[in-house]
Amino acid sequence: MSETEYVVLLDDFGGETGTAPKASVHGTDTPLHLAFSCHVINSDGQVLVTRRALHKKTWPGVWTNSFCGHPAPGEPIAAAVHRRADFEVGLRVGDLELALPHFRYRAVDASGIVEHEICPVYVARTDAEPRPNPDEVAEYRWVDPLDLAASIAATPWAFSPWLVLQAEQLHLFNAPLAARRAS
Repeated sequence: MSETEYVVLLDDFGGETGTAPKASVHGTDTPLHLAFSCHVINSDGQVLVTRRALHKKTWPGVWTNSFCGHPAPGEPIAAAVHRRADFEVGLRVGDLELALPHFRYRAVDASGIVEHEICPVYVARTDAEPRPNPDEVAEYRWVDPLDLAASIAATPWAFSPWLVLQAEQLHLFNAPLAARRAS
């Protein structure tokens, strides 16, 4: 992307305070800003996990949720979710559901880079096979949510901190998704 991407800056209560270039808000003194995460589920009840590209600025090479991103100033979050689904994993997703509207976290990676976000978490559905953007995703897998939960519990360091925290809060990982959809 050639033009500068901007993110929405937030106060401690989630109110917008301005904007900043995306490249400037992921450092050692990261201001609170708006983001989102999305977990994609297929009709077999599997969840899509992705491994972050090795050259990513934050948490390179770790496994994470299907995709995440930042809405542009004035962009509805649902529109940003669809935009990033296409850009990161080459998917059109449907049945977008807000699963954790108030998810918020602050985490520091091994290099000292800080993520500090209010990050609503969505669940979406598709049966299409991803076509990942190599600038974003090193590899991907469709996995059973219970297997993912077990892997996160056994090796949390292999996953993004936001996925570890989301897994603790989402019912997504507590029961097979097919049963969740049927209820």
